[in-house]
Amino acid sequence: MNVVCRLDEVCEIVMGQAPSGEAYNTDGKGWPLIAGAGDFGESAPQSSKFTTEATKLSRVGDIVLGIRASIGEKVIADGEYCLGRGVAGLRSRNALDPRFLWHWLGHISPQLTVKGKGATFKQVNKQDIGELPISLPSLQAQRRIAEVLDRAEALRAKRRSVLAGLDTLTQSIFLDLFGNPITNDKDWPVSELQDLASVERGRFTPRPRNDPSFYGGQFPFIQTGDISNCGGRLSSWTQTLNQRGIAVSRSFQPGTIVIAIVGATLGMTAILDAEVYCPDSVVGIQVQPKKAHAEYIERILRFWRPIFVAKAPETARANINLETLRPLRVPNPPVSLQSEFASLVKVVERLKAAHRISLIQLDTLFAVLQHRAFRGEL
Repeated sequence: MNVVCRLDEVCEIVMGQAPSGEAYNTDGKGWPLIAGAGDFGESAPQSSKFTTEATKLSRVGDIVLGIRASIGEKVIADGEYCLGRGVAGLRSRNALDPRFLWHWLGHISPQLTVKGKGATFKQVNKQDIGELPISLPSLQAQRRIAEVLDRAEALRAKRRSVLAGLDTLTQSIFLDLFGNPITNDKDWPVSELQDLASVERGRFTPRPRNDPSFYGGQFPFIQTGDISNCGGRLSSWTQTLNQRGIAVSRSFQPGTIVIAIVGATLGMTAILDAEVYCPDSVVGIQVQPKKAHAEYIERILRFWRPIFVAKAPETARANINLETLRPLRVPNPPVSLQSEFASLVKVVERLKAAHRISLIQLDTLFAVLQHRAFRGEL
């Protein structure tokens, strides 16, 4: 029979605390700092700063939980870290299996998130975490449940790894065929981007931009976030425009490369799979088929992104403009070779699509197992 108790009855909760500013460094002195979920890696913390004054420390095996802004995100400490104000360390006691706690936190995350308070960043406190009710079966049952969920999670991780490997494969094919486009180490002829494609900015003129009278129709309207989240092929969007909206906007046709030119997504690119309308934070690059191939040009722009980001103005919102993109000098190998690359990309994309479907199925299975596990049905 399960026992229901408060989380803080079976788990020590160590709330993080920001060290003094004078103690920070990037030289590896003292303890690595976990300031918030931004310092979480895939399987362990990835700290970029250190501190010589730590008041709250994690132990190996602690679950480090995001409690500010990214509430509920988590990672397992693989060493001793200074816990900053954006995280808490959770340390299970004898009656609670650590892996059971890990999976339970993923299940309970939405309930914790709604407890967040704050005007700028939502945050939860020690009481919010500690008062969460947890239903505990025997330790043996906890370990069995955790093992089942661990196996399901391992399958999901393998599928994500395959997808990441396919992304790397496309990059490798490009480099093998064309070399590095920044250094042009294969000495291809060079053209300005504007000689290979039309390069035009999107448009959306209403002020305020959120005036609802322009939205809610049948015409897709993308934002820079849609570009960054689509994996290179844009076929979905979060907003639409009506007839009034498209009169003050600009559309680009399928096959157009779109590039975000402002903010955190600066330099992110995608190829359109449908006609969409774009704001002025997006540039559309419509490649002339007889002169170049969109797949090739889009991949070149990915190489340029770190350079765009590095050169973006630091005194204002980061941005690039038409004057940067139009004269951009790019290697221009034979279109037949570019087309060969595009054909290989299609093969890789089909494989990726199949793996994405499999991952969705695994995600659904994991959610069902997790739901049953914490309802006492597993």
